[in-house]
Amino acid sequence: MGLISDIKEDFANAYNNDPALSSRLDFLFNYPGVWAIVWYRLAHRLHNAGFKRLARITMGLTQIFTHIDIHPAAQIGQRVFIDHGNGVVIGETAIIEDDVVIYQGVTLGGVSLEHGKRHPTIKKGAVIGAGAKVLGNIVIGEYAKIGANSVVVKEVPDCSTAIGIPAHVIEKGRCTDPFMHNMLPDINKEMFEYLLKRVAILEHVLVEDNKSVLEEDLELEHIYESFIKAMKN
Repeated sequence: MGLISDIKEDFANAYNNDPALSSRLDFLFNYPGVWAIVWYRLAHRLHNAGFKRLARITMGLTQIFTHIDIHPAAQIGQRVFIDHGNGVVIGETAIIEDDVVIYQGVTLGGVSLEHGKRHPTIKKGAVIGAGAKVLGNIVIGEYAKIGANSVVVKEVPDCSTAIGIPAHVIEKGRCTDPFMHNMLPDINKEMFEYLLKRVAILEHVLVEDNKSVLEEDLELEHIYESFIKAMKN
């Protein structure tokens, strides 16, 4: 596709992915992610044509206005949507395939100072949650989901969900609606619920098996309280 066609598709893609978008005027003030992608398209072509310094200047100015840092050498496919976008960083050798959704605060970064491929590859249809850090030359599979604030340092299979620090895969083989973020489990909540239930069971066992001891302990408590009152008086 040509540059103009790509840019038109980027704007049309925002309408498809964001129900809050009600008019074209909104693009001027509320969609830095769209503008960052649009200017990236131009800078990427300049970079490939050998005008690397001009490409870096273009994206540097874009970063000032959008707070989104995209290296012009990165490879970004069609219909990639950066929602809100503040704080997004996309490194030089990152590859983002078609129909990917990226939320604010995401970093597609490297963990090596060596030349060559050192940034992630995000496959078609993946969703990267707000604040997630995807680091190194790893692959995030097709239609995979990365939970918010996760730190991903290992590859994630197709149709999988990964959450946590470091991220681990909790679901495999499910290619559901990419926007069903409410279906991501709350690991901390589930762990606390487990611990509370476990403690309740142990308390019940202790009470049933040690009723006589508990009665003696309660009697000692009453004696102790009477002693304390006597001392105060």
